[in-house]
Amino acid sequence: MTKDDRLDAAFSALAHPARRAILAHLSEGTASVNALAEPFDMTLPAVSKHIRVLEHAGLISREKDAQFRLCKLETAPIQEIASWTERYRSIWEARFDTLDTLLADMKENDT
Repeated sequence: MTKDDRLDAAFSALAHPARRAILAHLSEGTASVNALAEPFDMTLPAVSKHIRVLEHAGLISREKDAQFRLCKLETAPIQEIASWTERYRSIWEARFDTLDTLLADMKENDT
């Protein structure tokens, strides 16, 4: 998988609120699939599908511990996303500054 493919998979995985909630839960430490499914009003197979998407994107890993499947947050893909977004920060900030100036001018002309 290329770097672009990894970013695509990570952004796609992050697009769903349940998957973001799973990652937030895992930021506090490893957890079983059952523990991750607990707060959701969905079936265990549905939660398992979300976990597979996260695993495919490299955002989590799973390991077997006795009878439990434990999930663990993987930070490397998140760092890749942070690096990617950081490259565009100055462009976005400049555009927001331009927008702020434009909106201030429009507000001033309305009064």
